[in-house]
Amino acid sequence: MVDKVLDLVAKTDKQIAEAKQALADMNGEAVGFEYYDKQEELEHLEGLRSDLLEQCRDLEPCDHVYIARFAERPHIKDFIDALFTDFFEQRGDHLYDNDDAIYGGIALYHKIPVTVLGHRKGATLDENMKCNFGMPSPEGYRKAMRMFEQAEKFNRPIITFIDTPGAYPGMEAEAHGQGEAIAKSLAMMSHLKVPVIAVVTGEGNSGGALALSVANRLLMLQYAVYSVLSPEGFCSILFKDTSRKKEACRLMHLTADDMYKDGMADEIIPEPAGGASADPVSVYDAMDKAIYKNLKELMKMSPREIVADRHRKFRKI
Repeated sequence: MVDKVLDLVAKTDKQIAEAKQALADMNGEAVGFEYYDKQEELEHLEGLRSDLLEQCRDLEPCDHVYIARFAERPHIKDFIDALFTDFFEQRGDHLYDNDDAIYGGIALYHKIPVTVLGHRKGATLDENMKCNFGMPSPEGYRKAMRMFEQAEKFNRPIITFIDTPGAYPGMEAEAHGQGEAIAKSLAMMSHLKVPVIAVVTGEGNSGGALALSVANRLLMLQYAVYSVLSPEGFCSILFKDTSRKKEACRLMHLTADDMYKDGMADEIIPEPAGGASADPVSVYDAMDKAIYKNLKELMKMSPREIVADRHRKFRKI
């Protein structure tokens, strides 16, 4: 149900934007009844949008998965543009290549120098292809580790954004050491002496997500999901039947509420009905408050306390 509703909301949003532009072009001038007709059309569309979003409540876990993957959902570049200033991108792993599926660099967060990075899926089909739909290769994780190492050297807190179907499982990635790169990232993050905050913004699947998630604090957007593998992979392995996805989503306990109750997530960042795409600005504001609060708490700790805090978190899971 939610897939059809969100598609209608996206279509209505475009119609609302067109109506607003038409009204702006008219500039309130007397143009017969055309101006008033367009005003009524805009009010009708906004009412329709509200009614549609009201249907996006009391959702099933499988609906959370759809919202987490929704193409119109904000991605890492949107979050960086909204929350950080003076961003300077860092590229390449200094070994072989640059992987566009990992995006990050240095920035200021409330005037605090930080390292910010995460998975990038892209907003258009061309970007999706360039970023491999957010599935990193070993070069991406090695680029992330280069940023981790630099952040620790200059005592910069690290903020990661998680949104990936998983690490790329292709033959070339395996030949370049995919498993080794993920394992090294896990090991490095577990011993970092600077605060680390991970934010799951969409889907966080498998070791591809965990490789950037060994953090002192794990925050999740309300409709994000976090799991050992995708629901489709779960069905394929355990059920041998991909049509049982709805059942798999319930069994996997992958929603933000499940993760919070199970002690994996430390905080849930609220989203409007229909998800972050329905009102990105309100999500940016809520995310900013959550990150800033947790960062200020962590920055009061010594390097030894930060490492001990992270170890304590994961030993309890």
